[in-house]
Amino acid sequence: MGDVRGSKVAAATLGFWIIKILATTLGETAGDTLSMTFDFGYLASTGIFVAVLLVLAMAQVRADRFRPALYWATIIASTTAGTTLADFATRSLGIGYAGGSALLLALVLASLAAWHFVTGAVKIDHLTDRRSEWFYWLTISLSQTLGTALGDWTADTNGLGYLGGATVFAIALAGIAALYFTTRVNRVALFWAAFILTRPLGATVGDFLDKPLAKGGLDFSRPLASTVLLVAIVLLVAVLPQRAKGGITPG
Repeated sequence: MGDVRGSKVAAATLGFWIIKILATTLGETAGDTLSMTFDFGYLASTGIFVAVLLVLAMAQVRADRFRPALYWATIIASTTAGTTLADFATRSLGIGYAGGSALLLALVLASLAAWHFVTGAVKIDHLTDRRSEWFYWLTISLSQTLGTALGDWTADTNGLGYLGGATVFAIALAGIAALYFTTRVNRVALFWAAFILTRPLGATVGDFLDKPLAKGGLDFSRPLASTVLLVAIVLLVAVLPQRAKGGITPG
């Protein structure tokens, strides 16, 4: 178990949320690239992405300090795995978007409950022990998967389309921001609500970019869109100030 030197998760600054939204959009286009464009299917693609996620999460937990590149690589892996896992749950298992979203919401809440039961608190400000870190990454991965299902449910079954769905989630995120700045609502709850909602926002934007024109998308190449998003993320991680939650600055 053991303690680590300091918190190794990124502080939730404006830059964090910008990169997070781009990462979730990349997760959608990259996940669809492997499962659809390269025709690996949802199950095989999920296995590949989950394996990558586990390797990166283990490296993140074992790291001696906050490493921005490793942190964001793990976030991208979680959102990409979430895309194919949600598609597998809602489509291949036949439980639909509503059933998949309900199941995944239950899993997110169960992860948070287990985190609180095992460690005594759900912290987002200063994770310094490995048990909390593992719960952090588990909850993140489940929330990314939930967000994918919510995005597909909103865009595909409620007649809103991809841009309409993105607008709904952008408004919801604005509401959470308003609560953060004007009320004393629990910060942990607001963080996870925002974290979950950025995923369907990115998912609907990603679908808008790569889905066929007949389905309301722009029909961009998935590999090309994924490459452009990845380059943008790499540039932002390099340019924007990166610091660990709790004030630990990377050395």
